[in-house]
Amino acid sequence: MVEPAEGWSEGQLVAFERDHAAGVTVQQLVEAFAGRLTEATFRKYVQIGLLPRSVRVGRKGKHRGSQGLYPATVARRIETIRRLMGQGHTIEEIQRDSLLGRGDLEDLERTTRKVFAALEAAARDRADDLLRRKVTEARAVADDLAARLLEIDQRLSARARMARAAV
Repeated sequence: MVEPAEGWSEGQLVAFERDHAAGVTVQQLVEAFAGRLTEATFRKYVQIGLLPRSVRVGRKGKHRGSQGLYPATVARRIETIRRLMGQGHTIEEIQRDSLLGRGDLEDLERTTRKVFAALEAAARDRADDLLRRKVTEARAVADDLAARLLEIDQRLSARARMARAAV
C-alpha cells in the first residue's frame, strides 16, 4: 500500500492495521510511507517516546536471530505526528501536548491481552469454573481501566490543544 500525498484515510489505516495484525517492521513502515518517513526519523520517534519500542520476535530456522516488530497501529501514530507537524507543531510540542503516552497504553493493552490469553488457557486446561469466572471478571476490570486511561489521555490532549489555540 502506498500512502497518498495528503495522508492516509481512516479506511487505509484500518486496512493497514488489519493486514499487519501480527506486527510490522521498520522497513515495511518506511516502504508504506513511500519516501515520507526515513528509518532514522522512525528510530528518533521511538527514542524520544513518540512511538512504542519494538517487540523482538525470533525468526524460524537455526541461527536466524530475531527481528523487531511494532504494532500496526504505529502507522496511525506516525500519520498523527505528520499531520501535527504539517500544522506547524514542533516535535517538542507534540511530545509534550499530545501526550502520546498512548504508546504506553497500547503496550499495556498488548501485555494485558497476552496475560489474559495465558490465564484463560490455564483455566480451560484445568476445567475450573471458578478460575474462569475470576479471569473473566479481571479482564472486565482491565478493559475498564484501559478505557478510563484512554479517556484521561484524550481529555488532557484536548486541553493542551485548546490552551495552545488560545495563545
